[in-house]
Amino acid sequence: MESLDTFESLVAEALDQLPAEFRERLDNVEVVVEPWPDADALHRAGVTHPTQLLGLYHGIPQTRRTHRYTFMLPDKISIYREPILLRCHTWDEVRQTVQHVVLHEIAHHFGISDARLREIGAY
Repeated sequence: MESLDTFESLVAEALDQLPAEFRERLDNVEVVVEPWPDADALHRAGVTHPTQLLGLYHGIPQTRRTHRYTFMLPDKISIYREPILLRCHTWDEVRQTVQHVVLHEIAHHFGISDARLREIGAY
């Protein structure tokens, strides 16, 4: 497979492809590439094995924010490189999976639940 820099460039590409009105609303979101989810991330996601988790949104969705949401640390979206690489056989599959995971986690930032994503066929 490719290097860490190449993987990170796929994440950046996925973000760059977002419409401007969504990118502008991500100004307080840090998107990071991590090799594996840690125990806390697995617990928060309700999964037991690190290969099951490809990404995770850490934060308060925009739909649940109140007037008290000020001076907060940035929300964070973690994209887990190794579980994605293990699932994919080609670099094109990696690109597609990264795109899907980034969009999925951004949807959570905007308050869209997993149930709603299934309902609209985005899973």
